[in-house]
Amino acid sequence: MKIRKATAQDLSRIAEILVFVKRIKFRPIFKNDAYSFGELQVLSVAKEYGDPVILNHIWVYDDGIVKGMIRVEEEEIRELYVDYFFQNQRIGAELIKFAKNRFSVRFLWAIEKNIDAIRFYERHGFYKTDIRKLEEGTTEYLVKLVC
Repeated sequence: MKIRKATAQDLSRIAEILVFVKRIKFRPIFKNDAYSFGELQVLSVAKEYGDPVILNHIWVYDDGIVKGMIRVEEEEIRELYVDYFFQNQRIGAELIKFAKNRFSVRFLWAIEKNIDAIRFYERHGFYKTDIRKLEEGTTEYLVKLVC
């Protein structure tokens, strides 16, 4: 199987994926360069995700190269990111399928303005609810999707 539990050796790659994809997808929404290019750095993200409380919930898609990651806690997909260069190769679909089968995930939260992500999740069995909440420290809303 190409999906495996993440290890400490994966942290720099996970952080690289997170930083790059968040800059591409979230900078146009949040318009916060201080965060995107100041706080959001590979080293600090790798350190944060090295916390066993976080790392123990991460799985990676690895076919010789770690191309994506999913973080699942109980019935929630907390994060799903695929390296920008490997998107549209069914990696995200495989990670969702894995999470549904292994953890019986039932919901996730997505940034309401991240239309690409919402469409992706809808193609994979989730549907948008009317439940919204503010993303902490911002003026943007998250929307709950359930399956």
